[in-house]
Amino acid sequence: MTSETMKAVICERYGSPDVLEIRTVPRPVPAKGEVRVKVCASTVNRTDTATLRAHPFFARAMTGLIRPKMQILGMDFAGEIDMLGDGVTTFAIGDRVFGMSPDMFGAHAEYLCLPANGAIAKIPENLPFHQAVVGEGAWYANGTTQVLSEGQRCLIYGASGAIGTAAVQLAKAQGAYVVTVVGTRHMDLAAALGADRVVNYETQDFTALGETFDLVFDAVGKTSFFECRPLLAKDGIFSATDLGPGWSNIILGSFYGATGSKRVRVPFPEGAPGFIQKLANLMSQGKFQGVFDRRYPMDKITDAFRYVEKGQKTGIVVVDVC
Repeated sequence: MTSETMKAVICERYGSPDVLEIRTVPRPVPAKGEVRVKVCASTVNRTDTATLRAHPFFARAMTGLIRPKMQILGMDFAGEIDMLGDGVTTFAIGDRVFGMSPDMFGAHAEYLCLPANGAIAKIPENLPFHQAVVGEGAWYANGTTQVLSEGQRCLIYGASGAIGTAAVQLAKAQGAYVVTVVGTRHMDLAAALGADRVVNYETQDFTALGETFDLVFDAVGKTSFFECRPLLAKDGIFSATDLGPGWSNIILGSFYGATGSKRVRVPFPEGAPGFIQKLANLMSQGKFQGVFDRRYPMDKITDAFRYVEKGQKTGIVVVDVC
């Protein structure tokens, strides 16, 4: 391999993880205002698996109708800046950085170019690369938890995946009282993340708690507004990361949105650059840390996809690139 090429995981068509191939491709060169990152770690997450499968089908309007527009997947990255485009003054060669590439992906490769004013920030001191790939799940969680304010009450269903574990910490950082609903094997984890109360759904009906909440957040897409309605305070919000049974979350979200209400919402994250800097600050203050399930080398990335597709992971699945 020459210095002008790199290894990357290529996705030329939709399908199972078997369609992924590791190839040698040209190394990108940063344009004006961009930086190039030598990627040391990335992740495989729900966004990657959904994009690979083109699920739901209407997502093809954004990702490519017949075949993927972005042939290198991977949103999360952590690594070291090794080249600067013209006009970049906010970073220096050698800076250790982390962030996301939500528009173009590309982190399942040895090098990645992205705007210097994009979703990129310096890694807190002494944090290893493989513990800095925390953006995607936290970004989606923040799309919901940002509605919370000091003293409000929040229930998080499924506080064990990348989104749920992030949601607990972000809700606590907002000053909320947090109740989590998890299975037996994740109760200690939820408590360690700062939950004020942990409910075991295997032994207790979480819908019969006799309490109400300003926010009920289904972080795994396994419940519904109608099931959770008894838990909602007068102006409480139900939010979910999935379409819901019969696409009910989308339908109800559109209905309530048309009436000016936010009773039901599907979190659409925004402001990625600002959020990554917020996340870096929380990490530096000890108020946020990633929860990691397992790590795979890049040449075993198909195994990582298969594992994530099982829907049983705890936190984040890391891909070691360098």
